[in-house]
Amino acid sequence: MEPRVWVNRHQPQTLYIAQLLLYFRGGIALVFGVLLGGSFTLLSLLFAVAEVAAGYGIANERRWGYRLGVAVAAIALLVALLVLLRNFGRFDRLFGQSIGLLFDVALVALLLHPMSLGYQRYWPKRQRG
Repeated sequence: MEPRVWVNRHQPQTLYIAQLLLYFRGGIALVFGVLLGGSFTLLSLLFAVAEVAAGYGIANERRWGYRLGVAVAAIALLVALLVLLRNFGRFDRLFGQSIGLLFDVALVALLLHPMSLGYQRYWPKRQRG
């Protein structure tokens, strides 16, 4: 039985940083939503849990984790772009949303980087799924 890890430092730097970003985003969403009483819905709870699960799956070299991470990052980027376009004329909200958009773009770029793609293709076949 192979040991499970939360962070895998032996992966390429792109996947390692993507793991950390997924954990960070999921953890921040849970902290601000649940503990501090922010506006937290069931959908946002599932999204935060999916981010943490994707980070864990990538750390343990599971294909489902990589696929979930790409899906979560792409959906977050699409939502951030839509919110940014909706509030484009409101400059008081534009700065905070553009910072969040930078994190979304960075996460998608890290997961779809050729180094990440090449590395996850060679995960053992018994772990496909």
